[in-house]
Amino acid sequence: MGILIDSGSKVLVQGITGRLGKKQTKLMLEYGTDIVAGVTPGKGGETIHGVPVYDTVKESLEHHDVDVSTVYVPAPYVEDAVNETIEAGIEFGVVISDWVPYQDEMRIKRAALNSDDFRHIGPNTPGIAIPDEIALGMLSSPSVMTEGNVAIVSRSGTLTGEIAENLTERGIGQSVVMGLGGDPIVGTRTVEAVKMLEEDDDTEVIVLVGEIGGTMEEEASEFIKEEGSKPVVAFLAGRSAPRQKKMGHAGAIVRGGKGTIESKMAAFDDAGIEVADTIWDIPDMVEKHL
Repeated sequence: MGILIDSGSKVLVQGITGRLGKKQTKLMLEYGTDIVAGVTPGKGGETIHGVPVYDTVKESLEHHDVDVSTVYVPAPYVEDAVNETIEAGIEFGVVISDWVPYQDEMRIKRAALNSDDFRHIGPNTPGIAIPDEIALGMLSSPSVMTEGNVAIVSRSGTLTGEIAENLTERGIGQSVVMGLGGDPIVGTRTVEAVKMLEEDDDTEVIVLVGEIGGTMEEEASEFIKEEGSKPVVAFLAGRSAPRQKKMGHAGAIVRGGKGTIESKMAAFDDAGIEVADTIWDIPDMVEKHL
C-alpha cells in the first residue's frame, strides 16, 4: 500500500486537452498509471491517447470510478477545478498548475480543510510517484526512480527528480517521491507528509528537501524531535541566496527573521537531523541508515 496513491488508483486528468495535460497524460500512461478519464469543459466526447474526455468532473464519475485527480488547468481556473474535485467526493488531488493567485490558494486550502476527507498536494508541484507502480504529474520518467524504501519529500520541483535520480544511480530505491509544491500555501505541509511516512511500513529512511522561506522545515523538525522514529536526511536549498534579494520561487520568502537558512539549520540540528552540503552527498548519508 502506497502513501496517498498505489498501483490500483484510478486517475482523472483535469485539463487533459491542454498542451501540458495532453503531454503528461501520455507519459503517465506509459509509466503504467491507470488514467480512466479526462475533463475539459466544452471538449466532452473527445479522446486523448485513448482516454475519454468529459465536460465536468461530475459527468466523468457517472461513467468511471475515480480515486485521484491531477489538475493541469490554467492558473485562473484552478480554484474552480479543485472545488469540482472536492464536491464530487474525490479524496486526493495533485495540483500541478503554477502561478495560482494566493487568494485562490487560501480559498482552496479552506475548502480542503472544511471537507471530510479531501487532501491535496500543490499547487506548483511536480507530482507524486510510487516507483515502478504509478506516477502522477511530471514524475513519470522510468529512468529516474526505482522501487525501494527511501522516501523523498520535497518543496523543490527540480530537486525532487534530481535527488531521486541520484539515489537510483547509487542503487537506492524509493518508497515514494513526493513534491509538496513551491508556493507559500500548499495542500500538504512537510510535517503532515512526515507523519504519514512514520506510519508507512515501506519507508525506512526519509529524505527531506527544504528551502528558505516559510516555517515548514521548523514544524517538521519539532515533530521529528518529539515523535520521529525513522532516520531523516535533509537538504536545504538557498544557503547562498543573498539577503534582501527578491527570489523567483514563490515560497522562498523570508519575513521577520523567520524562514531564514539559519533558523532552519538550527531546527534540524536541534532535532538531530543531518543536513547534506550538496545533493550529491545525500546517497552516502542515506546508505549509512540502510
